[in-house]
Amino acid sequence: MSLLSFRRAKPAPSMGGDLTARASIEVMPRTAAKVASFAALLPAGTRVYIAHIDGTPIEEMVATAARIAGEGFAVMPHFPARSIESEAQLGDWIARYQGEAGVTQALVLAGGIAAPRGAFHSSMQLLETGAFDRAGFTRLHVAGHPEGNLDIDPDGGDALVRDALRWKQDFSNRTDARMALVTQFVFDAAPVIGWARAIRTAGIDLPVHVGLAGPAKLQTLIKYAMACGVGPSLKVLQKRAMDVSHLLMPYAPDEIADALEKAVLAEPELGIEQAHLFPLGGIQASADWLAARHPARHSAAL
Repeated sequence: MSLLSFRRAKPAPSMGGDLTARASIEVMPRTAAKVASFAALLPAGTRVYIAHIDGTPIEEMVATAARIAGEGFAVMPHFPARSIESEAQLGDWIARYQGEAGVTQALVLAGGIAAPRGAFHSSMQLLETGAFDRAGFTRLHVAGHPEGNLDIDPDGGDALVRDALRWKQDFSNRTDARMALVTQFVFDAAPVIGWARAIRTAGIDLPVHVGLAGPAKLQTLIKYAMACGVGPSLKVLQKRAMDVSHLLMPYAPDEIADALEKAVLAEPELGIEQAHLFPLGGIQASADWLAARHPARHSAAL
């Protein structure tokens, strides 16, 4: 297997603190099916991740990718290691995505199920197969964990997460795929900023795409946050929930987005490149929020 056959792409220049202007967004086949037209919601060129929830037939995933790509968007399907039974199945998924949707990007991650369905249990194992290399994928994103990950470090530390980051950095150094770290959604900028500083100090220079929860009811966000293991920043939601008036108002991520953009302007070396939206309150609500923050971009692109 060759890990050096990608054409090396220079990192995109920093665009300052305007992180939400070029935000990506995440959908699932069942939520995408409710959207009549993505082109009517999002600016052309927006990267649309397609989340693979365990048990979703690959046919539905590929059909969703083909439909969204057909509307002019860059699609990035999830490849969850623990849900993939074999290298043959991985190759089949890649071939389907490429043949039917022209996919050349992937979010490679471990996945959320406890017991692997086959030989893979981590994103690193999928990358080591060389399957994405052979298929000519030009962009490979992997997970970053600013608030830790109990699935990886059950003791609450970060030793194994840091080891995985160093492996991913080394893989990036050895290949020509453009890579980035994508985080789970967070509600507090401080842990993300501190983590970004720490990984830079440790020699990790992969760009960071910070996950933000799109506008939603507070109760909905707390439910998702607890289910997804969001850590310290969950306290931001819990504090908000103590104010009865806030319970009646939908949450929007303006405060954390503003704090992150201010930090990036002050410290470009943080490497925080853009935001990634989880539309927990619906795709329309997230698209409307982005349009309100960047009306010129949206009106020109739609």
